[in-house]
Amino acid sequence: MEIHITDEALNWFKEEVDLEAGDKINFFVQTYGNSKLHDNFMLGFKFDPNDKEAAAEITVEDISFYVNESDEWFFKGYDLYIKYDQEKDEIDYDFK
Repeated sequence: MEIHITDEALNWFKEEVDLEAGDKINFFVQTYGNSKLHDNFMLGFKFDPNDKEAAAEITVEDISFYVNESDEWFFKGYDLYIKYDQEKDEIDYDFK
């Protein structure tokens, strides 16, 4: 599994979530909502400096985005693509 993030999504995180160099964002599975991969499960994100169990991580402009091993099942066989949806002014997740 790999994580990919577009420049537009990175800028959204920096502006809307006020991320700075050295910050770490954990993408985690929530047990409500729906995603393109699983009914009743969706992704959330949180500030979390503890990435000791990271199954996948990408660092861009000294900001890390990662998924813990405990949530790796969600992505089985897929990579995570983080994009910015300009029409909705929100982050969009895709899986390939």
